[in-house]
Amino acid sequence: MQKITPFLWFNNDAEEAANFYVSIFPNSKIRTVSRYEEAGAAVSGRAAGSVQVVSFEINGQRFDALNGGPMFSFTPAISFLVECDTQEEIDHYWEKLTEGGSVQQCGWLSDKYGVTWQIAPRILDELVSGPDAARNTRVMKAMLGMVKLDIAALEKAAAGE
Repeated sequence: MQKITPFLWFNNDAEEAANFYVSIFPNSKIRTVSRYEEAGAAVSGRAAGSVQVVSFEINGQRFDALNGGPMFSFTPAISFLVECDTQEEIDHYWEKLTEGGSVQQCGWLSDKYGVTWQIAPRILDELVSGPDAARNTRVMKAMLGMVKLDIAALEKAAAGE
C-alpha cells in the first residue's frame, strides 16, 4: 500500500492535467473526481459543482490534483523522475510531455501545466556512479551537453568512445 501520495495544486486545470497524464503513461487511470459543494465553493470562490480534487494513477502510482486557485505554482525544485529502459521510451515521454511545455538541460522538461519531469534512462545511475571516476566524469560531461538524453551516446561516453 502506497503511503505517500503526491498532491498537486493547480489553478483550474486539475482534471485536464490528470487526463493528459493518464493518456501518456501505461497502467494509468482516473480514480475519482470530487466537486466543490456549496459550502466549499463559498469559501474557495469556486463555482458549486466545479472540479475540486482529481485522484488518478500514473503507472500504478497514485496522485491527487486540486483546483486550488492561483496562489501557488510549480517550480523545478520538485520534479518527477521517469526511468526508462529504452530510447524509445525516452522519446515517447519526451515528445508527449514537452507538447506545449519547455525543455531544459539533462533530460529535464516542464510540461504545459508547469510540472517538471526528468526523463532519464534507468542505467544512468550505474553510468555515473561506478568505481571508475574517469568513466563517471565522461558520462556526466556527455549528459551535461544534452537536452533530451541519448542512451547510446551516454554508453559511448562510458566506454571512452
